[in-house]
Amino acid sequence: QVQVVESGGGLVQPGGSLRLSCAASGDIFRIDTMGWYRQAPGKQRELVAQITTGGITHYVDSVKGRFTISKNNANNIAFLDMNNLKIDDTAAYYCRVELTMRGTNRWLVKWGQGTQVTVSS
Repeated sequence: QVQVVESGGGLVQPGGSLRLSCAASGDIFRIDTMGWYRQAPGKQRELVAQITTGGITHYVDSVKGRFTISKNNANNIAFLDMNNLKIDDTAAYYCRVELTMRGTNRWLVKWGQGTQVTVSS
């Protein structure tokens, strides 16, 4: 069993900041990547930021320079620091984890339940 839990969403004014957290736990042997996706009403889910165990990061152009993804490998926790938030950042944010399970060596992708970020004045 593997669990992925996000936290840290909320309501913030334009220009404000939020930090999202994603904790993966359970029968995990190795995590390959942790990423943040978002989905706004009526739109497709999109990749926001991703980080590998080796620390390689990738960002969608619209958040470059404003968002920073980081990861604590020892605790399997990823963070998304979001600064200078814009109204267009409003969405449900989901954590996605690519991992190998301990014992079975099964590779799988696990999603969290999502956390809402609302940017509004």
